[in-house]
Amino acid sequence: MMTIYLLSWIQFIAPKNRYKTIVDIYAANIRSGQLAAGERLPTHRELAKKESIALVTASRVYLELEEMGLISGEIGRGTFVREIGLPFGHGIDQIATSTDMMDLSFNYPTLPNQTDLLRNSLRKLASSGDLESLLRYQPHAGRRHERTIIAKHLLKRGLNVDAEQISIVSGAQHGLACTAIALLNPGDVVAVDALTYPGFKVVAEAHHLEIVPIPMTEQGPDLDALLNLCQTRNIRAVYTMPTLHNPMGWVMCMEQREKLASIAKKQNLIIIEDAAYAYLAENPPPPIASLATDNTIYVSGFSKNIATGLRIGFVVTPLKWLSNIERSIRATTWNTPALITAITCSWIEDGTVDLLEKEKHEDAKKRQAIAREIFKESPHISHASSYFLWLPLPEEVRADKIVLALAKLHISISTAEPFSTSEHFPQAIRLALGSVELQQLAPTLKIVKQVIDLHSDY
Repeated sequence: MMTIYLLSWIQFIAPKNRYKTIVDIYAANIRSGQLAAGERLPTHRELAKKESIALVTASRVYLELEEMGLISGEIGRGTFVREIGLPFGHGIDQIATSTDMMDLSFNYPTLPNQTDLLRNSLRKLASSGDLESLLRYQPHAGRRHERTIIAKHLLKRGLNVDAEQISIVSGAQHGLACTAIALLNPGDVVAVDALTYPGFKVVAEAHHLEIVPIPMTEQGPDLDALLNLCQTRNIRAVYTMPTLHNPMGWVMCMEQREKLASIAKKQNLIIIEDAAYAYLAENPPPPIASLATDNTIYVSGFSKNIATGLRIGFVVTPLKWLSNIERSIRATTWNTPALITAITCSWIEDGTVDLLEKEKHEDAKKRQAIAREIFKESPHISHASSYFLWLPLPEEVRADKIVLALAKLHISISTAEPFSTSEHFPQAIRLALGSVELQQLAPTLKIVKQVIDLHSDY
């Protein structure tokens, strides 16, 4: 009886041990370099035949290796060994800290006169009679007069809202997090573009939201595909960047905006409209928040149009959700920093923000023109006044190798992976154009092109 039991136990665990052994062998070969980065691995069926395992077990082997960050599957191409020397986040999580690093992964556009603007504003604030109030707790959603100032500012964006609908937050990223806390529950399904802002992916992960990708067209999200998703999944919200999308640079047309608003109304969806880069678009259609007033949360801030160090943003919400947003602010920061809010609002009132937006719009156009000229013979996607450029890579070139090669040359870029919401991501890179000094941009981009061309010749 004991012998029979032991044989049964061995038979039960043997498949598990076999599967783990295969995983360990592949992992060791990848880490040792015996399987080189970029090498194509056998198909699932070929692996199953080679190792005498079931097809489902072969798929499980590759799934575990992918979760370990050692391989990646690509639709229509196969499964490849990843570049394990690449820093975590594929560039997007790595802020260039060394003085000789050219940062093309993050956008923090600044203008030469901004330091003096801040210095003068601090002097002006120090001589005002309102300093004492800045030392106290502020209302959770911000002081009424500052919310009124932001409401007037939004009129220039085509959004006419009452000050009561505005909550001041610590940057647009904080606004997205507050929105998730206030209106969504763990397990809720949120539809997002197949390529989207990585910061929202971080919010979704932190709050245990499930994100499902919306296929994309050249002009924006495939809204028919979104409607089909709503028929098969219980979609709770849709996250969108209709005005100057990051990273693709599109500006959705009025027809698309109206269609999205209609779908959201019929399907009872919350629209989360991210307008972080909207100030760079010239004469765009009105925000979706002005079309779907009852179910849209409009989130933006002043990090891009003023400076990333001034962490102030705002959330515009229907009044029915205002108390939810205020509670989420209370739970996270209690209230926004009063000093930064005061400086920002003074800049809105005296026209400084308008001036900075105009100058940065022109700056972005110059940088975009430089990038387009350098990559004119390569496929690329961008907007004429955006601070980023999307570069699909040639068929034989892998993005992780490009990132690693450029990192060795002290140039930081990002692959498509941080932006991707699909299981498989394209071989592409995103170049942030706003953080390198203007006179250094062209030489730096030429090096990027040379590295891509070099790898294309292999």
